[in-house]
Formats: sequence, structure tokens, C-alpha cells
Amino acid sequence: QVQLVESGGGLVQPGGSLRISCAASGTVFSYNAMGWYRQAPGNQRELVAAVTGGGRTNYADSVKGRFTVSRDNAQNSVYLQMNSLKPEDTAVYYCTFSHALGYEPVYWGQGTQVTVSS
Repeated sequence: QVQLVESGGGLVQPGGSLRISCAASGTVFSYNAMGWYRQAPGNQRELVAAVTGGGRTNYADSVKGRFTVSRDNAQNSVYLQMNSLKPEDTAVYYCTFSHALGYEPVYWGQGTQVTVSS
């Protein structure tokens, strides 16, 4: 069992930056993937980015070059640095845990709201 707790969401202006964090409790192996999904109103949840303990990453095309996912293995934490934010990035962002990169998440955090608006 892995529990995930997010922090750091909020309101930011278009073009701004925000970093969200997630701390995991439980057993997390290096080959497990931790990452982020998001869900905007009326939309399905979608992958944003994921990373393994070895640094392999996977990004949605819509965030490549703007978002960076990183992981602190010692702290069992994952981060999402979001730059050049757009209104369409507005969503609830969920921290996720998958058995491996490219696999569907098996554990989810409670979500943190990110709103991009002027």
C-alpha cells in the first residue's frame, strides 16, 4: 500500500510558474513510476508526466518543454515544475504511483487544484 499526499497547488497568472509536490509513504522501488495526471472539468483524466527512480520520464505532448517532472528517491517524493502556464493547464492534478513507467496508476493522491487565470 502506498499513500500519496500532494501540496503546492494554487492560482497563477498565464505565463507564470508553479511547482507541486507529492510525498509517498510505503514501499517505493526505483523501477516504480511516480508522476502526475490531471483532470479538467468535463474532461477525462490524462497523463501529464511520470518518472522512475532511475530518471526515465514520460510526458504528454501538451506539456513537453514547459513542465519538468523530478523525483527524490531518498524522500520518496515527486515534483512537477510547471512553467509558461496556460489557462488550459487549469485542472486538478493528481499524484500517481505505477508499478512501472507506462503502466496505469494503482495509487492516487487526493488531488490539488491548479488554476491559471488573470
